[in-house]
Amino acid sequence: MKLLRVGTAGQERPALLDDGGTLRDLSGLVPDIDGALLADGAALERIRGAADAGELPVLDGTGVRTGPPLARIGKIVCIGLNYHDHAREAGAEPPAEPVIFLKAPDTVVGPYDTVLVPRGSAKIDWEVELAVVVGRTARCLGSAEEALAHVAGYAVAHDVSEREFQMERGGTWDKGKNCETFNPLGPWLVTADEVPDPQSLALRLWVNGELKQDGTTASQIFPVGEVVRYVSRFMTLYPGDVINTGTPAGVAMGHPEPKPYLRAGDVVELEVSGLGRQRQEVRDAS
Repeated sequence: MKLLRVGTAGQERPALLDDGGTLRDLSGLVPDIDGALLADGAALERIRGAADAGELPVLDGTGVRTGPPLARIGKIVCIGLNYHDHAREAGAEPPAEPVIFLKAPDTVVGPYDTVLVPRGSAKIDWEVELAVVVGRTARCLGSAEEALAHVAGYAVAHDVSEREFQMERGGTWDKGKNCETFNPLGPWLVTADEVPDPQSLALRLWVNGELKQDGTTASQIFPVGEVVRYVSRFMTLYPGDVINTGTPAGVAMGHPEPKPYLRAGDVVELEVSGLGRQRQEVRDAS
């Protein structure tokens, strides 16, 4: 299933995009798309049953904003340097274990919302990523196979980064990762049954129409199942938590000088195969 949320920020309503591309209203069936829903197998089956029976009303999405496909995210766990080619362009050795950092849930915006350039910023970078959405509480999982059974679905994530804040201002990476609007998510949450092999997904990103990133999850150093298993050893994962699993090569930081960091007026488009496409305009924060 392709689950999404539409409406003005803070007032989104749950919806489903059916196999024919028609938007269907879920608000009469479930209150929202969040961790509680993803953990409720019966509720998900009700949605599937109503969709298969053609019982969900059509929702007119003309001119309606698409919000993040998931409400009330608990935490966003991010994996750094998780593609061989990206590690090379960053001048880093492939890590022996996954590199973990966190993004605050309030960085999340819709897939077509504006990305804001923070005051004093000069090095805004792009990163297309596969996001994993947790559906079952996970603690100290024993195998990658067990970990995949705890995944509710997948989405496109844009892990926007401010490289000066991240790399040149001391401390941890968090300062360059948690600025307002730095995690567009969506357009859909695609349930795991529709993504039988998360290691065969193409990821692409364009800036002003020029292809910058063109990779595949097959090149991940740590595959999705191993990432979920590993993270669960260090923190409990709950339904509605999100894991951004890293980005392939082609980020601005990896280019020769002068590096083409994003500026106000730039347009970024990105996609992951089967999971939809995003588009954001970059603007200066007021």
